[in-house]
Amino acid sequence: MSNSNFNETLEWTAQAKAKLKNIPYFVRAQARQRIEQLAREAELEVVTVEIVEQARAEFGQ
Repeated sequence: MSNSNFNETLEWTAQAKAKLKNIPYFVRAQARQRIEQLAREAELEVVTVEIVEQARAEFGQ
C-alpha cells in the first residue's frame, strides 16, 4: 500500500458515520483507523456499514 493511498480520506455513508458515533469516544479514533484500513484492504472508496460491522466483530463487540 502506498503512502498516498494511506493518507487519502475515505468517504463514509451516513449509516456508517452513525455507527462510528456509537463507539466510545476514547477509542473512536483507533476504531476509525482500523475501519478505514479494512475498507482499503477491500479496495473500497466508501466506508459502509458492513465494513463498520466487520470491524466491530473483530474488536469483539
